Amino acid sequence: MKGWLKVVAPAMVLTASIGVVYALNVAKPAPEKKEESQRLISLYVDEVKSETVTLSVHSQGEVRPKTEIDLIPQVSGRIVHISSTFAVGAEFEPGATLVKIDDTDYKLAIIRARARVAEAQVVVQRERANAKIKAEQWLDKRTAGEPTPFALNKPQVMEAEAKLLAAEADLKGAQLNVARTEISAPFPGRVREKNIGIGQYVSAGTRLGRVYSTDTVEIRLPLTATQLEELNLSIGFMADGVNAPLVRFKAHVGNREHFWNGRIVRINASVDPQTRLIYAIAEVDDPYGLGSDGGSPIAVGMFVNAEIAGVTSQTALVLPRLALRNADKVYVINAENRLEIRTVDVLSTSPDFVLITKGVEVGEKVVTSTVPAAVDGMEVRAITRPRQS
Repeated sequence: MKGWLKVVAPAMVLTASIGVVYALNVAKPAPEKKEESQRLISLYVDEVKSETVTLSVHSQGEVRPKTEIDLIPQVSGRIVHISSTFAVGAEFEPGATLVKIDDTDYKLAIIRARARVAEAQVVVQRERANAKIKAEQWLDKRTAGEPTPFALNKPQVMEAEAKLLAAEADLKGAQLNVARTEISAPFPGRVREKNIGIGQYVSAGTRLGRVYSTDTVEIRLPLTATQLEELNLSIGFMADGVNAPLVRFKAHVGNREHFWNGRIVRINASVDPQTRLIYAIAEVDDPYGLGSDGGSPIAVGMFVNAEIAGVTSQTALVLPRLALRNADKVYVINAENRLEIRTVDVLSTSPDFVLITKGVEVGEKVVTSTVPAAVDGMEVRAITRPRQS
């Protein structure tokens, strides 16, 4: 009997313990269930503003002379003098003699031409005298009818006068050839190339060198169709002095940054078939003088950056640059705190701002923070980005 109790007693105790635990669990009140609230994404927003702006665009180009010519003589001869200003890089004044060709033969031609003029003048006077005598003789004869021109010596007078005119033209030509032995340029400029030396014989048409004008330089600035629209200009635009857009040029010379002012004078009337760009032509007056920056000229051959200012103002919607996504998308939080993905028409962009013409309204809130997985219509919470002091 005792052995049976030793076996049954532990089992009874274990069973009773399980029953007590079960009873306690059944009697324990059920835990209160709490509904989990959805966590909203917080996004920084900025308000859309409207402003009247004058846009500017950036471009770049090479400085070129407005006028550049080859120096070519119209007469032949040996070079007897070369001015010190006719050297590569040297500056010269308008009309200054750069190269002198030997004029001895041309001066001798003037003497011969003068002699022919004097001879022709004598012939004219003789024929006119003969014409007068023949007219008097015809009157003395009192012959009926009208005399012929030959009878009055008129054709001989006309021939003599024509030969006089030809002789005088030859004299002017000889004098002109003497003047042409002094070769100059009609503008202030500088020498780009020099191809001759003292004592060299040159023929008419020989290329002596190349010079360019320094009164005005040009810069061809490539523009896209979008940039042209931002400036509110059209293809084929021609400035009239009042509406010429201002251009500010910038370049580094050594360790210093220099600035020059110019104006757009025209825009090409065609599109470049290779680059699909439109070229605007800007000019800077007196680049080596009054147009220089503290004595530093905007020199020919220099590569410069340009900022072109528009001539007319226009109204645009201003957003922070962070608000623009994928070139033409913005995220707007509406009055119900729902996210709307909008497509906008972009007018211009800069590192800090973007200007658009339509797609949002003044006062609407646009998202400026990152949205990892934006879904149109998702509920969000708008917060204002703290201002930097």
